Amino acid sequence: MRKEKYISPRWMHAAVSAIALATLAACGGGGGSSGNSSSPVASSTPASGTAPTSPGDTGASTPATSTTPTLAAATPVLDGTAIGATQWNDGSTSTGGAGQAVSNLNCTVAGAKYSYAHVSIYQNGKQLALPANIGTVVPTMARQTGCVYPVHTVDASGKIRMDVTSNASYTLGQFFSVWGQPLSTTNLAGLTGNVTAWVNTGGTLAKYTGDLAGLVLPQHGEVTLVVDTPPAQIATYTWTDPPPFTSTVSTLTYGGVLGSLYWPDGNTSTGGTGATVDGLICAAGMAETFHVHSHVAIFKDGQWLAFPKNVGILPQCNYETHTHDNTGIIHIETPNVKNFTLGQVFDIWGQPLSSTNVAGITGNIVVYINDNGDVRRYTGDPRNIPLTSLRDITFQIGTPLTTLPTYSWYEPQ
Repeated sequence: MRKEKYISPRWMHAAVSAIALATLAACGGGGGSSGNSSSPVASSTPASGTAPTSPGDTGASTPATSTTPTLAAATPVLDGTAIGATQWNDGSTSTGGAGQAVSNLNCTVAGAKYSYAHVSIYQNGKQLALPANIGTVVPTMARQTGCVYPVHTVDASGKIRMDVTSNASYTLGQFFSVWGQPLSTTNLAGLTGNVTAWVNTGGTLAKYTGDLAGLVLPQHGEVTLVVDTPPAQIATYTWTDPPPFTSTVSTLTYGGVLGSLYWPDGNTSTGGTGATVDGLICAAGMAETFHVHSHVAIFKDGQWLAFPKNVGILPQCNYETHTHDNTGIIHIETPNVKNFTLGQVFDIWGQPLSSTNVAGITGNIVVYINDNGDVRRYTGDPRNIPLTSLRDITFQIGTPLTTLPTYSWYEPQ
């Protein structure tokens, strides 16, 4: 690939000021700021067209009594955890958000600042898991970056991620419209019966009596939806927030270096030599019809180790994923849309990657995923992390990080 292709205006999507992540009293979680100007256009108008009502509005809720459920002790939960039994498929349904505007919400690149609400669903006392990837649209050739709605999920924990870059609020009706599921007093996502709602804000539980579609999702609060018999106790949760973003912006300059040089450049002797690796080919003059970038940062006891350049680049060919410099940018250049994972990059490089070993470095490993400001801890197999546009993957090995990096990308998308 010619260097001239990378001479393009820089696009700031990272934070220019540190944002302390809010500690949630009940739901946990927190938002980071990354200063991206490409935030979704959001409206707090509910899908039903009724005026949104919050649990604190007069007539919208009633205090819990001795005949209603009580709050259970808070349970710590990591991002990526599934809470409840599987009932629905992941993602939005065929009638939900697929990239088009839904209930005045646009699907676009993730916003720069997030807050969270939590939604639990019970049917006759049994807790059901809210599906992962509601409101998340996978990349296509036409929309290579993919997109997310300003209310979406990334796992089955019940945690709803809300883009608050423009201080917008969102309703339960909007979220269900993005999901593509019915919401009424007799039908909850296809479960029929008597539907009631309970709201926990700051440890105070109240029954919600207004229009379900107009219920404003409370920042740092929890909404429990019940079909027929309620549980005796309603669960509450706490999340451990990721570190905040640093105010120091790291500029990703083509040909540059971020961190201390640690590994030799190029593939190791056990890496790609030109043959297909994990389904990825190596070819000369490959068409770059699908072209996006991810980023990898590796920290050992607080020291930033530079990712080697020319991984996946050989004299006779380039692999579909490769690096050109020591900035940590992973280039994905291929004729067709495919699913790429971090494990493929490490196999082409010829280095191990697991929850206990990152390119030969072992220790206590924590992984953070940052999608343009939507940051979370990743608890699965790091080999399976999808490589998507503008996704930063940070490895913390050993000493915990006090802040996460922010970037100025040299390749706008």
